[in-house]
Amino acid sequence: MSSSKISALLVLQDGIVFRGTAIGKIGTTTGEICFNTGMTGYQEVFTDPSYTGQILIMTNDHIGNYGVRDPEVESDSIKIAGLVCKKFSQLFSRKMDSYSLDTYFTENNLVGIADVDTRQIVRHIRDAGAMNAIISSETEDVEALKSQLSACPDMSGLELASTVSSESFHTLGNEDATFRVALLDYGSKKNIARCLLERGCYIGVFPAKSTSAEVLAWNPDGIMISNGPGDPASMDYAIACVRDLVDTGIPTFGICLGHQLLSLASGLTTYKMHHGHRGLNHPVKNLVTGRSEITSQNHGFAVKFEDSATDKVLLTHLNLNDNSVEGIARKDKPAFSVQYHPEASPGPHDSMYLFDQFIELIQKHKS
Repeated sequence: MSSSKISALLVLQDGIVFRGTAIGKIGTTTGEICFNTGMTGYQEVFTDPSYTGQILIMTNDHIGNYGVRDPEVESDSIKIAGLVCKKFSQLFSRKMDSYSLDTYFTENNLVGIADVDTRQIVRHIRDAGAMNAIISSETEDVEALKSQLSACPDMSGLELASTVSSESFHTLGNEDATFRVALLDYGSKKNIARCLLERGCYIGVFPAKSTSAEVLAWNPDGIMISNGPGDPASMDYAIACVRDLVDTGIPTFGICLGHQLLSLASGLTTYKMHHGHRGLNHPVKNLVTGRSEITSQNHGFAVKFEDSATDKVLLTHLNLNDNSVEGIARKDKPAFSVQYHPEASPGPHDSMYLFDQFIELIQKHKS
């Protein structure tokens, strides 16, 4: 029997229950529930390490209709903890070689639920805020699922980056390339490396718990701080490493979690958002140029910009929906960061200029 004919339950932490049909592997999964408003690029979203530990709602009506292709991944496997969607397509159509999303889920042991009212669930989360949830296609015992859900850890204080980082140091690209960039891998998307390789970089990929001394021993021209999952405030090891590296004056660029780590290393603080930003159409204003850009985002934590930090930190980007901090730059060092994803994949390319800005900083520093 196809899993699509088997019933499944979604139980939220506040006790609300939704009934639908199973997709992917028959089983049970827990995580923090969140939603992504993107209309396309679901495979890139599912393999983004920043979603580790999260059950994802895709708000687009149809998921799976163009299948999956092996090259269209942002990591080595599916990283979401579970999927919630309205219409899950067993049929798919695309000229390029591809196979069904249901097969992909089964091979990756991904548990999901379809045929639920995603609009109702998203409206509830927008009102009530982020919370844990459980999906099960194994049992309809709601009380047992609530009991299991109570053991699921809260995302606040949770360190996850080291669980999805590279296991060992390795390099990418041509050793004779113009620039040597150390990529601090806290759950980096593959397209970050691609964007650097396209700009003439030789990349040294450092596991999450690498020390600043280990990074500096490689003699990098620039430092890239990657995206990743979990609570940035729980990552003392990374904050110390970033602080030491920035103090050397080596040009530094942080993305998403990397932005939060640079901010923490610069004296700012972070906080857990009510329900986060996840999608492909978030408007951001560059306060330096006055231009606005449409951005790809995926984060549940954000940076608080205190006036006490303005002697060392410049606020460079602002979210036009809620005025949250979207970018900073150090006044005393060649270091900057953005909360969104300039490498996109999926998403618009409005912010690709930031990689060029990073290369310009490196060129200036080298000369």
